[in-house]
Order: sequence, then structure tokens, then C-alpha cells
Amino acid sequence: MFPISDDNPRTRLRTPFVAWALIAANVAVFVWQFSLGPQAGQAVVYSLGMIPARLFTPAELPPELAVVPAWATIFTSMFMHGGWLHLGGNMLFLWIFGDNVEDSMGHVRFLTFYVLCGAAAALTQGVLSPTSPVPMVGASGAISGVLGAYLLLHPRATVRVLIFLGIFVTMAYVPAMLVLGIWFLGQLWSAAATPPGEPGVAFAAHIGGFVAGMALVGFFKRRGVGLFQPPHHRAWQTERRRGPWG
Repeated sequence: MFPISDDNPRTRLRTPFVAWALIAANVAVFVWQFSLGPQAGQAVVYSLGMIPARLFTPAELPPELAVVPAWATIFTSMFMHGGWLHLGGNMLFLWIFGDNVEDSMGHVRFLTFYVLCGAAAALTQGVLSPTSPVPMVGASGAISGVLGAYLLLHPRATVRVLIFLGIFVTMAYVPAMLVLGIWFLGQLWSAAATPPGEPGVAFAAHIGGFVAGMALVGFFKRRGVGLFQPPHHRAWQTERRRGPWG
């Protein structure tokens, strides 16, 4: 299942400035990465990506690459991406689910929540593979925290998804608890099947971010905002559309 939009209107904030600003920042950083060319682009991934061995062991980068302290890469890595598909998938999830979580928290709290979830995700990945020399990049961990919060806030919201059945594609309307639950189980299965420290998707970071989001949402949501809220539907055809494809 691939989500493309949700049926969950905002009730407190007119504009999710922080979610939109985060999307813009991630896109801008990726365009900058791409403009550097393959060799310099790879170098900046090592400079600004979170390398567990650098954070948890005495491993050092060459001086020309060590442009920020190791601890700072926990945060700089959140704005780096490995390719257009990596960036696009992350930004789509932030577009769909981020506005409602920001709506429940307010701008400043949501930004703080996002950064903390991203840090928890990076540290989870690092703790499980502390000697890995592979740089971790991407907003996936922070966005996983947003998904964890959304699951507790709006489990019965309707999510419009594409379902791929071989060469056939169909659209369905599915409860958020099912979409996000299946997504999380997929991360657990993939993490169990992937040797620690191997190059590829940082599934442990996704799990760490998701769990952090579920744990922190109760502290960051506005007073009066409840968990497990009932669905607030709107008509797909008549209301303002959500998501890049409707």
C-alpha cells in the first residue's frame, strides 16, 4: 500500500508552516547536493551524514571532511538524502501526515518534536551498529516519529492508498491504523532480515523514530487535544484536495 493523501482536515491551524518549511528545506538541501556533482556530493554525505563509528568510537574522518562535530551530524543528516526517490517518498509522507500532527501541537512544539524524533532515530541506528562506517542520511527517522504520533492521534482517519497487485494498480480508502500498522510491521521485518551496519535502508532508525513519536506525542500535543480521535471526514470531490495527486 502506498499512501497518496488523507481525509483528515486541520481544525486549529490554517497553515502548517513548519511542515511546509521542512519540505522546502529538504528539497533545497538536496538540490544543493545534486549541484555539487557525484564526487563532491558523495564527500558531503560523509561530512554531514551520521556515521555511527565516528559518533560511538574513536574513528575520525579526514580533516577536509570533518566540517562539523560528530554530534552535530545527528541533526545535519536529517536534511540529506540519497536520491530523488528517497527524497520524494519522505516528503510525500511528511506532506500527508505532518500537517495534522503540527495542527495538534502548534508550530514550535511540532518542530521540537520533529527534531527529537530524528535524533532518537539516528541514535537508535547508531547504538545498534556502533562501529559502522556507513553514513546515515535522510528525514525518514524524524518522519517516522510523525507517523507514530499520527497513529495515536488519528487512528481512524481515512488514508487514500494505491495498492499494487502485480501489474495492476487500484485505489482504496483504508484506516490510518491499518496503513501505518502495516508500514511499521514491515520495518520490523526488514530490520530483522538486515544485518546490522549493512549499507541500505536504515530500518532501525525508522523503528526508533516511530517509537519515539508514539512516546512523545502525549507531551507535545496541545492541552485539550485527545488521543485516538474520531475521524473528521470531508468529501474528496468537493473539499480542497490533500496530497500531490489529489
